Amino acid sequence: MIDREILLEKMKTSPYKPMRGKIIEARMLTDKEKFFRIQLEGKINLGHEPGQFVMVSIFGYTEAPISICSSPTDKGFFDLTVRNVGVFTNKLHTLNKGDIVGIRGPFGRGFPIDHMFGYDIVIVAGGLGIVPLRSLIRYITHNKNDFGNVWILVGCKTPAELLFKEETEEWMERSEIKINCTVDRADADWHGNVGLITTLIPGVDINPARTYAVVVGPPIMYRFVIAEILKKQIPEYQIIVSLERRMRCGLGKCGHCQIEGVYVCQSGPVFNYAQLKDFKGECHEKAV
Repeated sequence: MIDREILLEKMKTSPYKPMRGKIIEARMLTDKEKFFRIQLEGKINLGHEPGQFVMVSIFGYTEAPISICSSPTDKGFFDLTVRNVGVFTNKLHTLNKGDIVGIRGPFGRGFPIDHMFGYDIVIVAGGLGIVPLRSLIRYITHNKNDFGNVWILVGCKTPAELLFKEETEEWMERSEIKINCTVDRADADWHGNVGLITTLIPGVDINPARTYAVVVGPPIMYRFVIAEILKKQIPEYQIIVSLERRMRCGLGKCGHCQIEGVYVCQSGPVFNYAQLKDFKGECHEKAV
């Protein structure tokens, strides 16, 4: 017979069992994206790395993978930003401050922070790609002496879809950060760049040997952005991308996220370009 105390202890630490997370802040960022700040039961830290994700569940409903958009240096809570694109995310958007969700994780491999210390960083965010990249940006700003200069290039379809506008203004005020934004279609109040995000890359002045480029966005963006970054002569292993391929379990058990035998939920979602360039599998749209 299994000892009851041992069984209960295993249940506490099982990656299959969700932790209870209380929503302590919830607000709409745009008409499609909602921001959630979550505190785990007992106010424990999630213990994630920038670039990882969690499986979020609504008890009695279902679960889905969501990228973490806060830094591990943000203590006592973690942040998620969710676009309303389907049945589960629509249900999640109905939740507000005080509601409870289930959290499994963190899962996956995050950005290679240890290798990036002392380097300049070029961050390229397309659309929702700014969500997981916010975790990296916040980590860098909280540890500014560990990194060189930072360029943040952001692209989205319209000014109304630009996420984290107030934080972007704060980042602009930092001497070590240079930010440039572009939109596909401007409105009457937009005075910035108009055009594809690739048009911003030639203007970045870097030492390629001492620079990491981190790219997150819709799959169609990667080919063209990486082509421009390679023109800057940044080594392939210093070009970092994040993929999320229809995650289901986060544990490499269901096989739903495989690309040529690679379990993205375990070996990724973060890869360097040298690892990724020979993949032939389709990279599905992210579920951040």
